[in-house]
Amino acid sequence: MEELYADFVVIGSGPAGQKAAIQAAKLGKSVVMIEKYPNPGGGCLHSGTIPSKSLREAILNLTDFHKKSYYSKHDVQEHDISINDLNYCLNQVTEEQIRQLQRQFEKNNIKLIQGVAHFENHHQIAVLDDNNHLTHIITGEKTLLATGSKPRNPKNVPFDKEMVLDSTRLLSIDHVPKRMIVLGGGIIGSEYASFFAALGTEVIVVDKKEQMLPYLDKEIGQHLQSSLSKIGLQFIGNRDFEEIIRHKDEVEVRFNDGSSLKSEMLLYALGRVANVDHLHIENVGITVDSKGYIPVNALFQTIVPNIYAVGDVIGGPSLASTSMEQGRLAARHAFGAETHHFPTFYPIGIYTIPEISSCGYTEEQLKNLGFRYEVGRAYYYEIAKNTIAGNDPGMFKLLFHADTLEILGIHIIGRDATEVIHIGQVAMTHSARIDYFIDQVFNYPTYAEGYRIAALNGFNKVKHKR
Repeated sequence: MEELYADFVVIGSGPAGQKAAIQAAKLGKSVVMIEKYPNPGGGCLHSGTIPSKSLREAILNLTDFHKKSYYSKHDVQEHDISINDLNYCLNQVTEEQIRQLQRQFEKNNIKLIQGVAHFENHHQIAVLDDNNHLTHIITGEKTLLATGSKPRNPKNVPFDKEMVLDSTRLLSIDHVPKRMIVLGGGIIGSEYASFFAALGTEVIVVDKKEQMLPYLDKEIGQHLQSSLSKIGLQFIGNRDFEEIIRHKDEVEVRFNDGSSLKSEMLLYALGRVANVDHLHIENVGITVDSKGYIPVNALFQTIVPNIYAVGDVIGGPSLASTSMEQGRLAARHAFGAETHHFPTFYPIGIYTIPEISSCGYTEEQLKNLGFRYEVGRAYYYEIAKNTIAGNDPGMFKLLFHADTLEILGIHIIGRDATEVIHIGQVAMTHSARIDYFIDQVFNYPTYAEGYRIAALNGFNKVKHKR
């Protein structure tokens, strides 16, 4: 057993832990990071964001998905995509990301320890190996919890590694199913459902809400479901499951309205829970809230001032991007560096096929708030770049104040949405008006030109009203 001291002890090496550790190291502090996986990266790299987005990219490339939309399906050779093809792509990305992280940690003198950590007291953390043997006692001035989350696994769901799956188990399947039921139309369920639909799997998404991703701007959500239906995905809303039964060769889901569905595989994507089980937070007086997350203040301090928590373990927004910034800000505050509160304005990216990104208000929110607003739209078929790249469905939707012309919300669905959203984000950050996009020259042909087309569309509606 080894005893260590560090200014900053970080538990978890996902996006939040990485950025916190590096920030503390840049401030001249000694940092020890503890990670339960054999390699750094946390759930984000090994079972979450990176694998799912790598899987998406592999599917788009291996199936010639965008060529199909351009040349029509009949003119493109069908590919029989195996699970080995997909896993090869995933492994390539994972291995490179691990190398990058290891280089960053070495460069910043961050000591990485593999094992499961728990609190002994406010300043001491024990680390156990896979055999539950004590390997380290680490004394730290400040501690940061960045242990992330895991799929919710209710006891009444018969999970296995073949037919009844959560998003982690799904990454270990040995073949691409012909038919799949996805329970849950949130981000994870919608993303994986679209991936498998693009592979040719018959996918049925079932949710108790009336549409997939219900918190989206409603028009964008409808556009998504329309696009997914064209690649064979079926959505059933307003239906809650009652029982999941695993038969010999198939899974059956029975619903509360008496109906049932059967499929080769089922993905259960109804929520995630914080990873706090092994931390022994009770030893330091920390408790979770009613939803199972660790409460923190605006500076990411727990009830114990020298212990911070960031990322999925504290609840929403549960994005890798926001978790990174939370980690950086927590480290700065912990060691007295100049800092600021976490921003309330940031983009959201959803990597369905087609992808979605947004920032600001939805149209429904503006209606509820009583804003005088107008809408500018640009459909992807109006954008020359889209015709060149493959005639994919999509749209820009700009929401702006009808009197001041200030931009209130930007919603994009379609190819490269998560990239071009940042143009709108910067404009909104500086309180730009809709005519900002009209007066700028955009590279041609680009997807970004959609901003100008949508701005002109919206401005002309206001002009005619005046």
